[in-house]
Amino acid sequence: MTLDLEFLPKRDLFRRTEETQSTGENASHLDILLQKINEVTKPSFCKKKTFYRHFSVKLPTELFGVVRQKVDLVTKILVGYYPEEDKGVLNTFVRELFQSDDVIFATRIVWIGNGTIWKPLYYVQIRKNYNASEVAPEVVERHDYSMVEDSPWLDEIISTVQGDTKAEHKMNGDNDYVMGQWTKPYFTCDGRRWLLSYTVLMYSRPNKIMKSLIGVLSVDVDVTKMDLNQCDDPWPLNNFSVTYWQMKSFLGTHKCHNKSSECLFSPNQGWVSGAYKCHCRKGFYSPMKSSEFHGTLVESAWKAKQAIVSPSYDLLYVCKPCRTGCESCVDNSPCLSPYNWAFRTSLLVISMFCVVLTIVLAWNIYRYRKLKVIKVASPIFLCITLVGCAIMYSEMAAIFPILNVYSCVATKWTRHMGFCITYSALLLKTWRVSLTYRVKSAHKLKLTDKQLLQWLFPILFIMGIYLGSWTISSPPEAIYIEDWFNLKFRQCDYNWWDHSLAIGEFLFLLWGIRVCYNVRNAESFFNEAKHISWAICSITCVNVIMVMIHLVILPNADPDVKYLFGFIRTQLTTTITISFIFGPKFYRVLKGQGDTWDNRARARGVTASFSLNGVGLVHDETTDLFQENEELKEEVQKLAAQLEFMRIAHVEMNNRHLKSKYGSFFKQSNTTQSPVIKSIYMKFDSTDSPGSRICPAAELISERV
Repeated sequence: MTLDLEFLPKRDLFRRTEETQSTGENASHLDILLQKINEVTKPSFCKKKTFYRHFSVKLPTELFGVVRQKVDLVTKILVGYYPEEDKGVLNTFVRELFQSDDVIFATRIVWIGNGTIWKPLYYVQIRKNYNASEVAPEVVERHDYSMVEDSPWLDEIISTVQGDTKAEHKMNGDNDYVMGQWTKPYFTCDGRRWLLSYTVLMYSRPNKIMKSLIGVLSVDVDVTKMDLNQCDDPWPLNNFSVTYWQMKSFLGTHKCHNKSSECLFSPNQGWVSGAYKCHCRKGFYSPMKSSEFHGTLVESAWKAKQAIVSPSYDLLYVCKPCRTGCESCVDNSPCLSPYNWAFRTSLLVISMFCVVLTIVLAWNIYRYRKLKVIKVASPIFLCITLVGCAIMYSEMAAIFPILNVYSCVATKWTRHMGFCITYSALLLKTWRVSLTYRVKSAHKLKLTDKQLLQWLFPILFIMGIYLGSWTISSPPEAIYIEDWFNLKFRQCDYNWWDHSLAIGEFLFLLWGIRVCYNVRNAESFFNEAKHISWAICSITCVNVIMVMIHLVILPNADPDVKYLFGFIRTQLTTTITISFIFGPKFYRVLKGQGDTWDNRARARGVTASFSLNGVGLVHDETTDLFQENEELKEEVQKLAAQLEFMRIAHVEMNNRHLKSKYGSFFKQSNTTQSPVIKSIYMKFDSTDSPGSRICPAAELISERV
């Protein structure tokens, strides 16, 4: 069979090798090189008189290191075999070398003998058959064969022997042969393949100074399946067959729009430009249905843009940015839930108006602090309660804008610190009532406002430490969640800091309910304890209901509905608390009854002594002498009644001067009482109120009598 490749006409004056120009023009040079690679793969190229073309493309020749070592070994053997010229031995070497590795496409030996490199004594070549149906290799043998100077496997080293018919050269070393080198990859029309050749020139040493060329050994490797990678990075390193069978010289020459899309390499395409896909990056979407564009289409649109300023590239192959807040999208549809700013502003204005009202209430508390209805309820604790309510109202300002880490921190501080200030003040006052109500001895228990503040400040300090540690170590962040329309909006995340604090606040409210239950029957001026109990029970119920709505009933509500829920929760807790605690007081003030005692409470047995220990007076101020005199009068009346009773009892008991009368008080058979004793008891009943306490000595005497 005839090997067409070996009967090529001599080349023209120019060499068909594409050389790299300057470094600054490297990008444009690579584009030109890619264009010429595409040209030679077209059928029209092989219709010309040009049968092959070299390209200055660096290939990973380390893949064929074993082939190179085998060729070098055979070269050493043949150099030692010289000057023998047994064609059967040479043919065997060529065949064995051809069969030694699957990547070898062709093997040839040019044995010069007494001839020259252009007309050797013997030429033999074995190569794979181009026809896939034929398994047997194609063998070519020639004797006294006239070679052409245009052999692609010899082009790279032809300069070392060109012009020397004797092929004798000086040597600078002791080697008997010259190590071969890889040629540049070339496309051949014979079989339409891309080949890479490793060629070795074999020399003998007739003397110590001169060396003589005795032959050429060459091996062709088929690199047609090697991929041309134009993307920015090599294909995944975990895929050996793909990673290394690709050219890296063209990395970064893709035409994808770098800002909006990324290049995805498509392997197993061979020497073809555009073997990639442009995939829209995260946060961008394709103006067409598919989010990927084939590289050949992108290359064509890019060339049209450069040549005739065509808008097709920008219109079709440049991905469009998603709407604000969308991490990924398929079209221009919004990803973020819209905010009804007019609605939110109206709720915020109402909340801020409530803050102003709390400030006005605090000023009026200070203004009317001398009135009994305010003084009995402790003005300092009332002001502290209003400060906490104002802070809780401020939560609506914290959650008003689109949330971020700063607004989330402000939300946690306003919500929890306001809760702690408000309800700690109220529950401490109720706790004072509970302690006073449970006292069963004659000793009067007094807890002043100063003593209660000593309990309040540590509670606030602990809450401040907790919130501060939370803010510093793990500040709450705003995360995206989806509403019922699958639109995203930001909400402060909930973690174990929130859960721990929620559990603590719930237990605190349960303790408050228990304290309120203990004082349910306690009587005090202006029903202060009862109003506090109502406020504590209401906030507990409201918080439980709102948690159920947020987590169970409407977990996917949109941001405006969430904001409305926050407004409702604030109003149902804070506003109702203010109404229960401050409404009755200012109602009496407006009616002009703020400086009068509650007569109905006195009728139920609430004494001035009890009111001092109830929802107490401001003990840090100057002592009210009138109130102290009222206490002393009550105690003196009790003592006088008890002494009078003891005197009459001792006079009538066992007195022989007094005749025992039928119906005497101290006679067990009597059914009527003595007029004197009856008058004493009437006096005693008139002076002693139902809520008065009898001293233990009087009780002991009455039992003995």
